Amino acid sequence: LMFDLNLKKFLALSMSFCRERALKRKLKVLRHHHDGSGKYTIDSDKRNDAIITENLLQNSSISEAKDYDSEKGNYKGRIDKTTSEIATNLCQGTLEENQSKKKLKKRKKRKIEQQIGKEEELVDETNCSTVDDNMKEVKSSSDVDTKNEEKILTGSLRSALVLSQSILSDKSFSSLAGIVSEQTLKAIRDMGFETMTEIQAQTIPSLLEGRDVMGAAKTGSGKTLAFLIPAVELLYKLRFLPRNGTGCIVISPTRELSMQTYGVLIELLKYHSMTHGLVIGGANRKIEATKLSTGICILVATPGRLLDHLRVSVAGNTTEFTYKNLQCLIIDEADRILEIGFELEMQQIIRLLPKQRQTMLFSATQTSKIEDLAKLALKKEPLFVGIASNIQQATVDGLRQGYAVCPIENRFSLLYTFLRKNKKKKVMVFFSSCASVKYYGDLLNYIELPVASIHGKQKQQKRTSTFFSFIKAQAGTLLCTDVAARGLDIPKVDWIVQYDPPDDPTDYIHRVGRTARGEGGQGNALLILQPSELKFLYYLKQAKIPVMEYECCWDKVANVQKQLEKLLKSNVYLFKSAIEAFKGYVRAYDSHQLKDIFNVATLDLQAVAKSFGFESPPLVDLGIGGLKVRSRKSRADMAVKRHH
Repeated sequence: LMFDLNLKKFLALSMSFCRERALKRKLKVLRHHHDGSGKYTIDSDKRNDAIITENLLQNSSISEAKDYDSEKGNYKGRIDKTTSEIATNLCQGTLEENQSKKKLKKRKKRKIEQQIGKEEELVDETNCSTVDDNMKEVKSSSDVDTKNEEKILTGSLRSALVLSQSILSDKSFSSLAGIVSEQTLKAIRDMGFETMTEIQAQTIPSLLEGRDVMGAAKTGSGKTLAFLIPAVELLYKLRFLPRNGTGCIVISPTRELSMQTYGVLIELLKYHSMTHGLVIGGANRKIEATKLSTGICILVATPGRLLDHLRVSVAGNTTEFTYKNLQCLIIDEADRILEIGFELEMQQIIRLLPKQRQTMLFSATQTSKIEDLAKLALKKEPLFVGIASNIQQATVDGLRQGYAVCPIENRFSLLYTFLRKNKKKKVMVFFSSCASVKYYGDLLNYIELPVASIHGKQKQQKRTSTFFSFIKAQAGTLLCTDVAARGLDIPKVDWIVQYDPPDDPTDYIHRVGRTARGEGGQGNALLILQPSELKFLYYLKQAKIPVMEYECCWDKVANVQKQLEKLLKSNVYLFKSAIEAFKGYVRAYDSHQLKDIFNVATLDLQAVAKSFGFESPPLVDLGIGGLKVRSRKSRADMAVKRHH
């Protein structure tokens, strides 16, 4: 009896030693290195294998041999196998490992088979009892049979191929059952979505297959869910944990768009246990760093703040931000990111992030800069998805668009009358400068026409509270700059008023895109133009933007010019604010790209000053090539000097 027990212990120790050596060989094949902080930087495509192997190292097979129960003839704790069963499983694992190597060569013939091969190899390598038990431990001690898991996982991955071919005919989210987790589908149902939009139907299947995608779609087409659903599913199937760091990064151009995307992400993760976070400019950097140190699976960020955290991590000042295990990078509104000056930041971010990842890039317009960014960020053969290639018009059908010809000195009277008649509607008014938003916001509130305002020079807390208050409001007016013109999903906006003209047709599209959002959405847009700016309509026509003329009944427009001028004389605060707004308008006008239409040299500054409430232009330095506004007397004196 003693001989038999000693023999069993000897066999157990021998098998444990062999299995430990096998684990070391797997680590060598995976080619990953330890960074000294308990986390792994993975250099191969088999990230999931590395995560599982790390779990195996933490539960050494030598310790399992020491837990052998001589009376019961089996192991204590997690392993409940006899020595003969362990030996049998080890032999089976070796044979299956050899078979998996042969299968892997065949899988490399096609790209889509290689993607499936990564997951199937994971299943093949987990047939030994120790891996089975560790997989159960990762899944919170689930009682699901491992063999059934293999069949479900392999079957769902293969069904993705069939689904990608038939998804365009069935656009219901329920058709994704089998390749999208039930937790995600349940969250989508709770959000009230039953049918996919066109961009979602075109994009989601390919992204679920692991392809890089460059997408373009009309504003309000539902692309946020189009990239968030595959990202969530990727990390869910990899069983990505907070200790592995950050698995997905979503980059958005503005703070408001980042917050909105983050809100959708929270709803989508309602039934998942993944951690999520938001890092944006204006927020507390130390608090963000603390959250990053705990492990954020999915991170939404603005480019500048993201690069700050990456630089700190690269410099070695902290190890709190673990991004080397990144699986997915999403760049939303890429054209807007480049427009506002983040081109260099994006190049640095992409170079710092791991190369082996899935990338999704979405842009409303295609320019040479976008193409350069795509070459840097995407793989050699990305999938191009766009629903705006063969359209008859660049804006949605439910949007009724028009323009009104108005002398610049009468603009405020027209705006005042319009807002008073639409008090019970939800209206957004766009201006070209932050100073104009601030001045007209103060002015309208002072004369008891309540409005909210949002612009780039506000503190982040104020911008955030104003933004979410307007989202919840059933009616009201929001004055804003182009900071609110891209991507923001504000429900049930009735009117978009462009008080100051946009820079080009692309900016026009993004401004009016805040209304008539989603399938079947309805909305209205009004563009106010001076008679000298009517040539802009030609550019809109070239961009396939249909606009009609709204005739102004000037006898019904309230003439408030005299009252406005009187108010500015008596209110010092409004007077100073009006001066800054006047300067901001002229400078913004000078920065227009379409100089043949918007030429500051042809501006009637006397008429411009009246639209801000001045009787005559204020004496200020406009900061445009030394251009200054002088009084009529000084201008007459200058003319006399030139004569003499």
